[in-house]
Amino acid sequence: MSWVSKTLNSTLGKKLLMALTGLFLILFLVVHLAGNLQLLLPDEGKSFNIYAETMASNPLIRVVSIFNFGFIALHAIYSAILTRHNKKSRPVGYAMTKGSANSTWSSRNMGILGSLILVFILIHLRGFWYEFKFGEIPYVTYEGVTYKNGYAVVSAAFENILYVIVYVVSMAVLAFHLSHGFSSAFQTLGINHKKYTPFIQKVGVGFAILVPALFALIPIIMFLQSS
Repeated sequence: MSWVSKTLNSTLGKKLLMALTGLFLILFLVVHLAGNLQLLLPDEGKSFNIYAETMASNPLIRVVSIFNFGFIALHAIYSAILTRHNKKSRPVGYAMTKGSANSTWSSRNMGILGSLILVFILIHLRGFWYEFKFGEIPYVTYEGVTYKNGYAVVSAAFENILYVIVYVVSMAVLAFHLSHGFSSAFQTLGINHKKYTPFIQKVGVGFAILVPALFALIPIIMFLQSS
């Protein structure tokens, strides 16, 4: 077995993959949020539709999207493996361990939080990505160029109060997941210093609050506008 295989099959290797894929997904969240915020511009979806078409037709973005799906799968798989390993290592459970008082609720429930996020991703992909790719989407024309009206699909989805609730609750779950995962990823990569760690933790908490909050704000505003 090569050293690469040995590393990836070790507990440390699995944690490193979790950290690297997690940081990539964090970067993806920022890019995705920047695009989604265009839904709130007062131009009846023009900016969002042009953005969505540009992203869909860009070969580089297509490649990145494939990697993104792969990283989500790897992150989920190794999360499940590590969670199972940790449970076997601590059969009594966190509630009975001496160090549980020093750990956060998020850190003790990362497996559950991650599973809920994965369920949301599947719902989200079915409701948006699948419809964008294979659904019967109306078209709009801006300055002589025709685009898929993805804005109409999003608007229709966010007119449903149940979906808005699911989306907002899922963003709250994401916030808890990020509150531990952000700083944990840097720690796993060895970036753990008394001078820098407190700063990374503060940035992580700020990121965990701001990004999910902005994501959640989009369906809330669009629902209120449609009411």
